[in-house]
Amino acid sequence: MLREGIPIGRAFGISLRLHYSWFIIFVLVTWTLVADYFPTTYPHWSLTTSILAGVTTSLLFFGSVLVHELMHSVVAQKEGIPVRSITLFVLGGVSQMSEEPKRAQDEFRMAFAGPLTSLALGGIFLVIWRWVAGPIEFLKAISYWLGWINIALAGFNLVPGFPLDGGRVLRSLLWWRSGDLLKSTRIAAKIGRGIGYLIIFGGIALFFTGNLLGGLWFIIIGWFLENAASGSYRQLAIQNMLQGHTAREVMTLDCPAVTPELNIERLLNEQILNSTRRCFPVVQKDKVLGLVTLYDIKAVPRDQWPHKTVIDVMTPYSKLKSVKPDDDLSSVLRILTEENINQVLVMKDDNILGMIARNNLLSFINVRGELGM
Repeated sequence: MLREGIPIGRAFGISLRLHYSWFIIFVLVTWTLVADYFPTTYPHWSLTTSILAGVTTSLLFFGSVLVHELMHSVVAQKEGIPVRSITLFVLGGVSQMSEEPKRAQDEFRMAFAGPLTSLALGGIFLVIWRWVAGPIEFLKAISYWLGWINIALAGFNLVPGFPLDGGRVLRSLLWWRSGDLLKSTRIAAKIGRGIGYLIIFGGIALFFTGNLLGGLWFIIIGWFLENAASGSYRQLAIQNMLQGHTAREVMTLDCPAVTPELNIERLLNEQILNSTRRCFPVVQKDKVLGLVTLYDIKAVPRDQWPHKTVIDVMTPYSKLKSVKPDDDLSSVLRILTEENINQVLVMKDDNILGMIARNNLLSFINVRGELGM
């Protein structure tokens, strides 16, 4: 998942990460610059100079992508939308926001912030290229490429296909006119999917002209855009479906507690193997100490099961996520998704009322989806 990756720092309170797929595009961009662009444009350069310029240019390019995403996130934070992280991956960057914009004008400002930033960066790099003295050829070469690539990045992102920035601008305008976010998202997503298919067909055409690498990239970009468009609409539709429904409607009441001194082998034989339960609150004298799950047990070597107790492997209460019985199910889904967990406790006044497992919530969504509710 894109929220996973290597932490590289924080900016404006936002976690910055490198997804593992980022290294693929970093190597490809650097290789293209070193093997083609710089040797063709500056044939008198040595291989060492080309490599140094290629690596430097790639790092500055992805720094530009990061600044582009940061501006989206800074505007979002200004509008009161929490931003958890920004992740750079194989096709650029993505901001992990906790909720949708509340107003069409907020969406418009957030969407335009990124392309405007890329245009500004492109202009700055081209000014550097134009005014740097002739002998500093290394800096001029880097600035020229970065200037035009940032302008190209702004242009591509303004394509009116959701969830690209241009598609979000389109959605904000449709939303402003109709007042219906879901309908506006559906229209913008359909356009985004259509553009994605056109890019895929363009990639296939490039294949037949012999441009295999270019065709492959077009296909990957088109496939990503089509999937992102359909996935974004589906996610919003699910959130709308869950609004007005509360945690108490899907929570499991059969939530037996176990004592902290119970060993894993007994827990398996007495509770797990004889039922479909996969997680258990750990309670001592009416105090919740934590939660033990099948995932926790699987992390322990099998020969240790008779010796390890529940308290040794459980997730402590301080690290658990919980909701109240009247919390909206859309917020429950957001917690499960953002925290990448399989269950949350339903609690009131420090008492466990039940538990919501991911599969229970998904079943609720699937049934309502099949019924068209």
